[in-house]
Amino acid sequence: MANYKTTRVIPIALTLILIAIAIAALVSLARFIFFSGGTGTTTSQADISKAALLDTFADRAVRMTVRGAIVADETFRSYQIQITPNERRLTTYKGYQNQPINNISLGNNLPAYEQFVYALNRINFMKSNELTGDKNDLRGVCATGFLYEFQILKANESLKQLWTSSCSASRGSLNIKLDPLTKLFIAQIPEAKSLIGKLWQ
Repeated sequence: MANYKTTRVIPIALTLILIAIAIAALVSLARFIFFSGGTGTTTSQADISKAALLDTFADRAVRMTVRGAIVADETFRSYQIQITPNERRLTTYKGYQNQPINNISLGNNLPAYEQFVYALNRINFMKSNELTGDKNDLRGVCATGFLYEFQILKANESLKQLWTSSCSASRGSLNIKLDPLTKLFIAQIPEAKSLIGKLWQ
């Protein structure tokens, strides 16, 4: 009789132990996935941003948009430079409805695009954190100066948006020096400096 009880108890005990181990493993996994915070999460987000920047698929692009002071529609100016693995494009605009003034479209190739995005990465372009909600609303920002917006794109949809301005009260989300970044974009289009210089003359 004792042997019979032992034979029944041992499998039940083993089953309960296995269930407890499985539950503990699931809880640990859930905590790791949903509640891992601090340095681990930041590093993960930085790695995702870096991967998005350095990806060289044909549907990827990096874009810089620069807006001038908020003035009358007739005198408002802006420009955009977009670099993809296949194309480099500069468009200058007048008015708030973005009427094109000049457009330069040049070919590009994978090695050139790769060098460009790696150069962006080396000046810590992706180390900045994107703002959310009202803090990322660019309407009316830096009314008397220049607004600089940078985007990483996939199939023309923004994966990450960073911005800053020439106004000290509106520093935005870009936490690196602006000058090397804008120069790197402008250097991709041979005639860019000349066309941009004419916008605010």
